[in-house]
Amino acid sequence: QLVESGGGWVQPGGSLRLSCTASGFTFSNFDMSWVRHTSGQGPEWVSAINGGGTDTYYAPSVQGRFTISRDNAKKMVYLQMNNLKPDDTGVYYCSTDDFTYLGQGTQVTVSS
Repeated sequence: QLVESGGGWVQPGGSLRLSCTASGFTFSNFDMSWVRHTSGQGPEWVSAINGGGTDTYYAPSVQGRFTISRDNAKKMVYLQMNNLKPDDTGVYYCSTDDFTYLGQGTQVTVSS
């Protein structure tokens, strides 16, 4: 099971930190991803991190603004989002890289 938190409303240029708590599987064995569903783009992969937390990957649209990280001891993955833009508005999901597990999503709204 994956449970996201940390979404909300923020003005353009603001920041949010999303968290995702895992349970029921061996968390450190899985690469993890954040994906989002926006009204403008539809489903979009955002970022990924390998099981050891040493390798990270980002979509061009968020490169330099978002940072993914994980804490295997706490079974958590995070997405730090800075300099948010209205186009970042959407529902953000964490998932295992193979989508075996997918959270319920957390809403992020960026508007003035």
